[in-house]
Amino acid sequence: MSVVIPTLETERLILRGWRVEDHLSFAELCADEQLMRYVGGVMHPADAWRRMAAYMGLWPLRGYGVFALQDKASGQLAGYCGINHPEAFPAREINWGLTRRFLGRGLVTEAATRVRAYAFDTLGFERIDSCIVPENEASQRVAMRLGASLDRMDEFRGRPMGVWRHRKPGTN
Repeated sequence: MSVVIPTLETERLILRGWRVEDHLSFAELCADEQLMRYVGGVMHPADAWRRMAAYMGLWPLRGYGVFALQDKASGQLAGYCGINHPEAFPAREINWGLTRRFLGRGLVTEAATRVRAYAFDTLGFERIDSCIVPENEASQRVAMRLGASLDRMDEFRGRPMGVWRHRKPGTN
């Protein structure tokens, strides 16, 4: 089955499908203890490859997925952002992460704003969530900047997480 993954753009980013050459930068992100502390912990490069493949695999299985974020200025992989919904996960969610060299520039908010618009305007979703562990204050601030609000506390694999709800404008 052939699936076309859309390419989206923002002022500073290209949101696109994953490429083999993204693996080294993604593995670097996945090996960073600070960056991964709230999303399952550090990964071996082989596990990062499997995560990257899982993000790609969402597209034919769900009709949406997680994009690789390419910095327009440098051409480098900046991180990821998209609609994640693995099997048994409690919600369809916007997720995100950046490599260390791209932190602190507002790129996550920029990418997530574009992904949210894609979810609402193209896919027709009326709501989408971001699942964030209570300790991850930086991601909670991103969710709030996006206009999401804490809907409820849930649990996934024995770990509490806040479910932050993004609602399409004009819906409840």
